Amino acid sequence: MEVEASNGHSNNNNNNKTSEEKSERERQIEEWLPITSKRNAKWWYSAFHNVTAMVGAGVLSLPYAMSQLGWGPGVAIMVLSWIITLYTLWQMVEMHEMVPGKRFDRYHELGQHAFGEKLGLYIVVPQQLVVEVATNIVYMVTGGKSLKKFHDTVCPSCKNIKLTYFIMIFSSVHFVLSHLPNFNSIAGVSLAAAVMSLSYSTIAWAASVNKGVQEDVQYGYLSSSASGTIFNFLNALGSVAFAYAGHNVVLEIQATIPSTPEKPSKIAMWRGVVVAYIVVALCYFPVAFIGYWMFGNAVQDDILVSLEKPAWLIAMANMFVVIHVIGSYQVYAMPVFDMIETLLVKILKFKPTTTLRFVTRNIYVAFTMFIAITFPFFNGLLGFFGGFAFAPTTYYLPCIMWLIIYKPKRYSLSWWTNWICIVLGVLLMVLSPIGGFRTIIVQAKTYKFYS
Repeated sequence: MEVEASNGHSNNNNNNKTSEEKSERERQIEEWLPITSKRNAKWWYSAFHNVTAMVGAGVLSLPYAMSQLGWGPGVAIMVLSWIITLYTLWQMVEMHEMVPGKRFDRYHELGQHAFGEKLGLYIVVPQQLVVEVATNIVYMVTGGKSLKKFHDTVCPSCKNIKLTYFIMIFSSVHFVLSHLPNFNSIAGVSLAAAVMSLSYSTIAWAASVNKGVQEDVQYGYLSSSASGTIFNFLNALGSVAFAYAGHNVVLEIQATIPSTPEKPSKIAMWRGVVVAYIVVALCYFPVAFIGYWMFGNAVQDDILVSLEKPAWLIAMANMFVVIHVIGSYQVYAMPVFDMIETLLVKILKFKPTTTLRFVTRNIYVAFTMFIAITFPFFNGLLGFFGGFAFAPTTYYLPCIMWLIIYKPKRYSLSWWTNWICIVLGVLLMVLSPIGGFRTIIVQAKTYKFYS
């Protein structure tokens, strides 16, 4: 009996030891992973991370989107999107700590809480990955194009260099920056990016005002056929959805803010979000409406292309875009790095080392560079990805989770608001990829690979 008792006792000790070792290893992993390693961010980190995530170079295609939507629908869709996405963002900030003592540091953790362990992963992770990887690819293209535009504006007599090389030059920065360990370490890059987004947006609309309304300006739809007009309209919806897609990194940004029962993280986070959304309005509305007003349907898919002069100002604006996109790329890449590293360390049991990080992150940057060089049709990609993945994660997934978790009373204001957002979001998701896909097909007819 004594032997059995002592055996039982040692078994218990062993079990305790292994569970302690396990929790110690888990704690070390959490401290190593980029999202959860440091929780000392201030509210203004939230402000500029959100501006960097939200105000992408997509803002420069808004006048073009307006030309495909027309005045009435265009203004309505722009303003509605601003209101809906602010509402869904508020929901996500609220849901971050709705379970006492627990924080949903990643979008998929919230999904798992709402939909169940497995289903939550299947619903959220693919969509979030598509959004973040697609954004990084689009930013590679944008960075390359803006560098090329800068080069061609500064030195019009220089030898013509392929876009491919400019994308490579742009990506070389990321082979260095991608090794910053976590969100807080990219705060400086992100702040610079947020300042740049305000700067180039202001240049875009101020230069448009300076140019004045063009002589033969027209506000009718460009396409001669009804089907062309409809497809363009749908593609423009995707561009607008892309412009409002910062929600994929919201919980990850909030995870870096400290939280106590007296001062939960949502207070600081929400303050940052409100500031960010004021900046978003200051960037988006003037650029979209003034750009369209001055150039009408002759506006280019990147407003800076329509503004040829003064050359020094346009060169400067393009350089600002490059700096901004460098920061945006990092903000969107961080959650991807977190997912890859979580998979390698927690599931495939790799050791959390600097070498592992070095290899995986370089492979990821090289992958996005390769895809960007291969398919640089910017506009169609925006419309396609904009609806396909951005609409769910930004416009209606938060609403579905809110309905599941909080169960608001039927036909109450909250119930109606969420259902309206869900219906509009689903329509956006179904319709805009059609327009984007057609644009890709039309552009692909004349496209030569690696030209």
